Amino acid sequence: MHRPGPAGGQSTDSGPPLPRRARLKRLLPASLTLLLTSLLPMAALPAAGLANDSVGSLPQPRGRRIGVWMTNSPSPLYYDPKRIEAAVAELAATGFNTIYPNVWSRGTTFHRSRFAPLEPTLAAVNPNLDPICRITKAAQRHGMQVVPWFEYGLMEPGDAEVVRLNPDWVLRRADGSALYALHGADLRTSPLKDLRVWLNPAHPGVRERFIGLIVEIVQRCGVDGIQLDDHFAWPVDLGYDDYSRMLYRQSTGREPPANPNDRYWMRWRRYQLTSLMRELRVRLQQTSTSKRLVISLSPGPFRSAFNEWLQDWELWALSGLIDDLVVQNYAYSMEGFSNDLNQSALIKAHSWGVPVEIGILAGLGSRTTDMGTIAQKVQLAASRGHGVIYFFWEGLWGQYSGPEGGAYRQSQFNTLHRYAFGIPTSRPGGNWPSAQTPRRLPPTPPPALGIGRAMIPPPPPPPLPEQTD
Repeated sequence: MHRPGPAGGQSTDSGPPLPRRARLKRLLPASLTLLLTSLLPMAALPAAGLANDSVGSLPQPRGRRIGVWMTNSPSPLYYDPKRIEAAVAELAATGFNTIYPNVWSRGTTFHRSRFAPLEPTLAAVNPNLDPICRITKAAQRHGMQVVPWFEYGLMEPGDAEVVRLNPDWVLRRADGSALYALHGADLRTSPLKDLRVWLNPAHPGVRERFIGLIVEIVQRCGVDGIQLDDHFAWPVDLGYDDYSRMLYRQSTGREPPANPNDRYWMRWRRYQLTSLMRELRVRLQQTSTSKRLVISLSPGPFRSAFNEWLQDWELWALSGLIDDLVVQNYAYSMEGFSNDLNQSALIKAHSWGVPVEIGILAGLGSRTTDMGTIAQKVQLAASRGHGVIYFFWEGLWGQYSGPEGGAYRQSQFNTLHRYAFGIPTSRPGGNWPSAQTPRRLPPTPPPALGIGRAMIPPPPPPPLPEQTD
């Protein structure tokens, strides 16, 4: 999920002139911006039928989303059919309505795929178990939705097969290096399998494989959507590989600037990432003939996503490229958590009618959030009109439930969800205010002017500034 990013920061370069829509976003309040952008000529929309959805409205859960991320690491869940059935039943009974199971991690999948190898432990235990389809079938029997989570996005282990076979697909720094040390790894001492590289979102081979992995699971399991996260990115210090240089020269007539934080260079790379997101949107709609699929995004806070990972999720929300936004908020303190809820991009996306959920850390490893703190965070998020998604399954009442114990936490989550999201129940107990009777929170505002549902194509790459001697 949200990881520390490469060094970035806002460029002081004045940069090229902003495109017309970007100037409108900067100068006008959100309501006027929405009005003007919704009235853009419909002739500019792509011919793939995106503006007039022919497969029905988006699948929505009952009430706001209450969800959880599931993953195989560290958890035995994916390798035991009985555990899967029991976990889904427990979640349904505790007020959850959405599951985000990890389907793409560490360069492997949890099913036999045309595009990547099978996850090694699953291959050894039972290569035919197919945990994602099992989770989907079990959840849908309980009236829940399943939105598979492609955790690694465009990131790969340094020793991945796709990296060995396609070195020209890898993004590189100006010095030719490509490796990242994330999650406690060390560039000097860690084995290659524990280091990471990023594949180039502008490369046609990368795009076809990336979209193929997603379409594959959609067609196999009948899921309700897919989710990308902060690893669907172009790290700001990358882009000096041969393919990116060639593409930049073709479109601008120049070499990429030596400064990776050059404003125009950053915008050009953001456009490539947005273009891939748009292609994914088209392909998913062409693939699903029976229902429209949710495209969910789970980024970090907008400032770091925009400047360090070149994700413009504010534009993606406005353009209808994403239908659901889960903003990770893993701050330790309530003050930090509250401050992160006030980021302007999150508030604007919510005002545009895009459903916004808040990612909350339940527990992982030695870090388990106590129920009193979880309850305060959930109630604060709910009071702002947001749903909540927990990271991760084992941190709810599983192996990372901490000293409170699984039975206690399961009972408290059950009561909390009914209290915070307005489901009638008995007077709540636990560490949150118990003197109040259960209350219904104001409903999530309806979509504003259809934004987030009608496709507005992303703007073309910005005009290159005049070169001076």
